[in-house]
Amino acid sequence: MLLLDAGNALFKSSNPGGDPTEKARAQLLLEQMNALGTAAMAVGLRDLTLGTDFLVKATQGPDAKMKLLSANLVDANGKPLFPASTVQTVNGVKVGLVGISPEGPVATQKGVVGRPPVPAAIAESRRLREKEKVDVVVVLAAVPYMDAVTLSTQGGDAMDFIVQSHEGRSQGVAQRNDYATLVAPGERGRQLARLELSLDGGKGPFVDLTEADRARENLKILDDNIQQAKKRLASMKDEAARNALQEAVTNFESRRKALAAQAGGGTQGVKRTHRLTYIQLGSDVTDDAELKKRVERIEPPGSASH
Repeated sequence: MLLLDAGNALFKSSNPGGDPTEKARAQLLLEQMNALGTAAMAVGLRDLTLGTDFLVKATQGPDAKMKLLSANLVDANGKPLFPASTVQTVNGVKVGLVGISPEGPVATQKGVVGRPPVPAAIAESRRLREKEKVDVVVVLAAVPYMDAVTLSTQGGDAMDFIVQSHEGRSQGVAQRNDYATLVAPGERGRQLARLELSLDGGKGPFVDLTEADRARENLKILDDNIQQAKKRLASMKDEAARNALQEAVTNFESRRKALAAQAGGGTQGVKRTHRLTYIQLGSDVTDDAELKKRVERIEPPGSASH
């Protein structure tokens, strides 16, 4: 398992000073993300509330394992502030991870600016493919949704997955616009996105197994509609009504062939597949008692933010 964060995890607002507990809250989050084994996090707008110096200091030390990534965030001299990428090996699979931040100046730190994220992500992804020989490339995109969509349409085969965060979007379906698949990571710790990959030595874009699942469900509904329409046809006398219904049945059957291909044949022989599901973190998930005490010192029970 590879645990990742697409950014915008640390602060409720990008404007500092609105919450007296913001620093303690961010430090606790970073500590726990590291303790959970999070491999990498993109640096988003709501991670920069206290500036890059805070982030660097809070993620240093002998026990720090989580990498903060940004391929496009630079200081006043144009020097990158964070690594553009990192490579993790899981079960013998080399996974290249790229981070990108929003474009434009960072209001909380003079001279820090995000360069255009799309070309930065494409260039670093291609470098990982060609130089590091990775099997999978994941872009952690802490950028507006439309920037992530642009990346998915312009990136070609440079990357396989784009995990986007910025506007607080919740769970959704995997969306493949060209080669790469765009994924929503869940929102504010309320859900975890679980992306299961199967690589059987193949190449090319990943095929979405949940599309086949949806096709099978739709196939059941369509078969029922076809059966009911044929029963009605058998008892209908009006010629015009019969012709209209027969045309509908013909359309249903044409649609059925397409769904059947999606449900079965569309994934046969495919070497690289993925399945996206979400884990809801509700009251049924047991609390860690010691960690709960620490959280409640920052956000007491009954407070607006608890």
